[in-house]
Amino acid sequence: MIEDESQYRRGVGIMLLNRDGKVWVGKRIDHPSEAWQMPQGGMDEGEEPWGTAKRELEEETGITPDLVELIGEAPERLRYDLPEELQGKFWKGRFRGQQQNWFLCRFLGKDADVNIATDHPEFSDWKWVEPAKLPDLIVPFKKELYRKLLRDFAPQL
Repeated sequence: MIEDESQYRRGVGIMLLNRDGKVWVGKRIDHPSEAWQMPQGGMDEGEEPWGTAKRELEEETGITPDLVELIGEAPERLRYDLPEELQGKFWKGRFRGQQQNWFLCRFLGKDADVNIATDHPEFSDWKWVEPAKLPDLIVPFKKELYRKLLRDFAPQL
């Protein structure tokens, strides 16, 4: 149990699989390195996790909820801490990290349904990758979270 949950921003994440079992990742538009991640975002007041996940996915990728099938959910909320040098620079300095509900989903559409040129773009590029490669693509402070997701979702992958 987290000692002080108020230190962590509530959020969600989506591991989206295509028909070949590969995972959607986007290259962060605001990160100087090759930082790729799965869609994720914060929950607004009054939102439920699955509703937030569908909203965030559409906002970040253009993928509409009708093109997504829910396969599973991680058994517990997963948490990461921002590195000390980044704490205070995100979310108006209110949080030390995020605590997220993660969902495993199947993409029912085609690649042409993806549109990262959204109103507030977060990604400069996107691709499908083998699940095992995820920890190698993410920023270092989220690697363990991605490894845990792979373990949690292993039966469905």
